[in-house]
Amino acid sequence: MKTQILLTSFDIWKPHHKTNSSDDLLSHISTQKLTNYPWSLIRKLPVNSQLAPQIVISKIVEIQPDVIVCCGMAEKREIFTVESQANSGEEVMKTAVDLPELLRGLDVTEVSHDAGKFVCEDLYYSVLKYLDDARLKSKCIFVHVPILTETNTDGIVVDFIKLLLNIS
Repeated sequence: MKTQILLTSFDIWKPHHKTNSSDDLLSHISTQKLTNYPWSLIRKLPVNSQLAPQIVISKIVEIQPDVIVCCGMAEKREIFTVESQANSGEEVMKTAVDLPELLRGLDVTEVSHDAGKFVCEDLYYSVLKYLDDARLKSKCIFVHVPILTETNTDGIVVDFIKLLLNIS
């Protein structure tokens, strides 16, 4: 049986943004021929801590993906990162994915332990909490995408594809 993957990205939220790098990455990926992996995309989620989780969790209920990769923009970061955890107040939810193993062979990706204290962290926390409460076995990670440039885009796209192959 083929692994079903759900990929998400956010819309822009600041007046100076022309695009959101998380959505730019999914745009690059959507042109790739990864036919062994059926996927669903939720692109341009609203930058809203209540709506974004509702939309994603509804899609999880609908398609029951094996893998969920939520993507967010990290405007001030220079490296592609995979988040190890998300917080809500004092409560911490950690991904069940073995991140050192997942990142083996990736050239421009690192683990982060700070999901940002914004809608990205709210989405990640909500999805991890939902999966835990519902006792679902879906693998879930959150990646932060720096602003894509001529010099970093190819490496990030290659690492993201490797990440998708490693997690599924």
